[in-house]
Amino acid sequence: MRHFGYLAPDVRSELFHREPGEFDIDSPQRLLGAALGATLYSPASRPRLAADIVKQCEHGVVSMVLCLEDSIDDADVAGAEDNLVHQFAALPTGPSGGVTPLLFIRVRTPEQILDLVRRLGDDAEHLAGFVLPKFTEDRGVPFLEAVTEAETLTGCRFFAMPVLESPGLLHLETRAETLAGIARTVTKYRDRVLALRLGVTDFCSAYGLRRTPEMTAYDVQLVAGVIGDVVNVLGRADGTGFTVTGPVWEYFRLQERMFKPQLRSSPFLSGRAESLRTDLIEHDMDGLLREIELDRANGLLGKTCIHPSHVAPVHALSVVSHEEYSDATDILHPEANGGGVLRSAYTNKMNEVKPHRAWAERTLLRAQAFGVAREGVGFVELLAAGIR
Repeated sequence: MRHFGYLAPDVRSELFHREPGEFDIDSPQRLLGAALGATLYSPASRPRLAADIVKQCEHGVVSMVLCLEDSIDDADVAGAEDNLVHQFAALPTGPSGGVTPLLFIRVRTPEQILDLVRRLGDDAEHLAGFVLPKFTEDRGVPFLEAVTEAETLTGCRFFAMPVLESPGLLHLETRAETLAGIARTVTKYRDRVLALRLGVTDFCSAYGLRRTPEMTAYDVQLVAGVIGDVVNVLGRADGTGFTVTGPVWEYFRLQERMFKPQLRSSPFLSGRAESLRTDLIEHDMDGLLREIELDRANGLLGKTCIHPSHVAPVHALSVVSHEEYSDATDILHPEANGGGVLRSAYTNKMNEVKPHRAWAERTLLRAQAFGVAREGVGFVELLAAGIR
């Protein structure tokens, strides 16, 4: 699979200086974690789940989570498990059967992992791994051991995506100890952990908070503080860190707006663009766009999504701009190995080789997954092409 693979080759050629690369479950773990993009959550109880998965893949979704936890009533879990087994059997198979996204199941208990892979049988080949809720050191080890055992049972490659959402991580007096325990656990199972996901809704719930469509997670100081500490400990660029994904954006319906739109008009001056800007504001997407940019500025990559309309904006903003690519390749040029300061080819900034090297490496990894836009092609053109 590849991002923007649903676009016609001539359209991709017009949009991209360097097209997104292909990847699959056997790709290098670091690339796969960076390529998750907008991970779309769906209740595992949906009666047409297999058809929904195929449809979303055709619309650009490359990773999905089929949830047996918070989105399912306790009384419905057994039925949702039965539905998963039935729906996996209906997924296309073989090279001629079509492509499906990377599929993860969000489970409740370690025992559920082993039970599900036994019941799935050969259909477990459709599964990329498991999402592990309320992850801490004590809870995490049994989950990760179960994922390892499931891989042995099936012969398939399975990844884990722990969700960091426990009260111990939120509360200041226990945060450092909880983070240290999580770090010990995921480091021990590094080859198994694809990405770490942030459960911001649970963080807000602990204090009876809920952000409005005009506010990002970073406007809620309690949440912003946790995100900063998680990246500080678990998102370092020195080889010890992990991919940490952005929090869920909850809104997709029209809401009464209290503040002026945050989405500036300057990139939307001609053609379909102004209409697209209006649509984004009317559907509360300007807050989402701002949060995606702040995710990246704070060291996060990818995003949890609960509505298909969020996918295209996340992916459009994940594409590396031509200017970013130019700066990154200059910084990593062999002739710059000795360090020093370079003037950007765009003549609008300095590129300091040693301090900016980690940023450049992360940027080229993102370019491998999402591609590099042509000079003059921006977010609006990528978004307009991605809306189907």
